[in-house]
Amino acid sequence: MNNDNTSPQAAAIPAPILPTVDAHIYPKGGLDVLSREEVARLRDVSGGMHDLLRRCALAVLTSGSASDDPRAAQELYPNFDIEVLQQDRGMRIELRGAPAMAFVDGRIIRGVAELLFAVVRDLAYTAIERRAECGAEPQTTAGITDAVFRLLRNARVLQPGDPNLVVCWGGHSIGREEYVYTKQVGYELGLRGIDIVTGCGPGAMKGPMKGATIAHVKQRRRNSRYIGITEPGIIAAESPNPIVNHLVIMPDIEKRLEAFVRLGHGIIVFPGGVGTAEEILYLLGILLREENVGRYFPVILTGPAGSAPYFEQIDRFIRLTLGEAAASLYEIVVADPVKVARHMHAGIHKVREQRIAQKDSFFFSWAMHIPLDLQSPFVPTHEAMAALDLHHGRKPFELAADLRRAFSGIVAGNVKEDGMRRIEQFGPFEIHGDADIMQALDALLLAFVEQRRMKISGEYRPCYRVVQ
Repeated sequence: MNNDNTSPQAAAIPAPILPTVDAHIYPKGGLDVLSREEVARLRDVSGGMHDLLRRCALAVLTSGSASDDPRAAQELYPNFDIEVLQQDRGMRIELRGAPAMAFVDGRIIRGVAELLFAVVRDLAYTAIERRAECGAEPQTTAGITDAVFRLLRNARVLQPGDPNLVVCWGGHSIGREEYVYTKQVGYELGLRGIDIVTGCGPGAMKGPMKGATIAHVKQRRRNSRYIGITEPGIIAAESPNPIVNHLVIMPDIEKRLEAFVRLGHGIIVFPGGVGTAEEILYLLGILLREENVGRYFPVILTGPAGSAPYFEQIDRFIRLTLGEAAASLYEIVVADPVKVARHMHAGIHKVREQRIAQKDSFFFSWAMHIPLDLQSPFVPTHEAMAALDLHHGRKPFELAADLRRAFSGIVAGNVKEDGMRRIEQFGPFEIHGDADIMQALDALLLAFVEQRRMKISGEYRPCYRVVQ
């Protein structure tokens, strides 16, 4: 008999075993009418990008997840796999070890299936187009804009009709008060017949869609659009929320941002973290350019009363770095969802009039000038982050572009697998610049950390170091 009061060393706790489903489904909507050659090419390409397809498919099959750790779903469903098979009737998608949460009585939830079809459609067709161009990315402003247009058209989100699309930006990691406010704004927008475009994830991306859904039902409005635009590096950390009924996966963050600006007729910014700051700076970097002076594009920053200090800090940072001209391009409205919706509705009417006068299309703004340096993908290596020119004396739109890249790098270090691996291997990114800009940037980032706007999952460890 062992009288020792000490217990033996506890065995390692195994990862939870979650229920899974094996299934095969037949895609519809853009993937159901294909020739044998097209299906063969699609299957061939999907095999060449199997890991990417698997990660993105797993993200949509766990739609509605509250985690922002891109590795979490893969650890919970290590045996998940997906295969695209050729059929004379089109194609068949085989799922093995798929999350049971995506199924009801063995049948995949229809909305989840549509998101899965969108993953196959966008990743595979993008790869096929690149193969047709010998693997080369477009190298001109016009070529990249045309690529963005083709991807949106292939996703069937470009629809002729009066302007009514509002892009809603904001953080996935927000408090309850802020989330409720995003729903209230979405509700007021929906009552005015406005459809919603977001980054497709939770938090401030879900709230406006949820609010608009109720308003559209009350107005007996059919065929409402809740468009989620993402990219492969971010979708695993921000799984699509269940309200998204049009999912588009752009090849990279730059094309994703361009899609927002060309597709939308106005932008509302809710509280958020570094990703939201990146989006704001990207937009200001476009609107500050001489080619776009006089081009009307309504931008409203809004949140509940408790978020007023957040917007004051964002506003101070913009005025310090980019000047008063940049601050004149947006309006800040606090704790007034009705005012936000009314101003945006009136702004969309002005956009309509201007596009008629300039002969620009309602469903895709060709006239908005977006320079090549904002379209070209930025790869946030340690060398690239350290080389950013964050100094006074530059043109405001040039400084805005490099500030956007700095925030983009921090997003990558926070939630994108490639960026997380770089941080694990080489340590935090270093960001250099003028002392006052670095002090303001450091204060802004520290505020994001203190307000828990960086990550939902676990304690946040900074992936950056500001060097003065």
